[in-house]
Amino acid sequence: MNIIGLTGGIGSGKTIVSQVFMRLGIAVYNSDTEAKIIMNSDSDIINKLKMIFGYDIYDKRNQLDRKKLAQHIFNNKDKLNTVNSIVHPAVKKHFTNWINKQQSPYIIKETAILFESGIYKDVKKIITVIAPLELRIKRIKERDNMTDDKIIQRINNQTDDNFKIKHSDYIIINDEKELIIPQILKIHEKLTENL
Repeated sequence: MNIIGLTGGIGSGKTIVSQVFMRLGIAVYNSDTEAKIIMNSDSDIINKLKMIFGYDIYDKRNQLDRKKLAQHIFNNKDKLNTVNSIVHPAVKKHFTNWINKQQSPYIIKETAILFESGIYKDVKKIITVIAPLELRIKRIKERDNMTDDKIIQRINNQTDDNFKIKHSDYIIINDEKELIIPQILKIHEKLTENL
């Protein structure tokens, strides 16, 4: 089974691209979504995070308070790495179980931190979604109701687009000028022609 990595910075439009691939019958694994589910359901992970960040990191329903966690990790690479070292092995195990149930000609693993996490080593090809900074800020503001400063801080914590472009096999421009569906269809055609 060919695993294709799909990445892009926050607000680039990875989710839209994933949805188009799913419409084409391609199985898509959203690592970020699955990590959130695992952080709210795996008691071992919940206990570890509580021990490190305090019991108030989870609410009364034992759901992770993502804003509180963000306050701990966004300016602290060590704490971010600690969270990743706890959560990533569980996500990797879940992905391995998921992949065995898939039937599509190839599968897409969507993750914002494809390069940072080392996942890029496990994929056959890499697709990066890019968008202009101003447009990314606008999208994040509308979606997450965040301030410009917080958005810039998050963007600066991610690997920059130039690095991603240089190390990717395919680039999708999601600037609301270029049509994304023809770009995706072209990539889909290339990925399926050698099967």
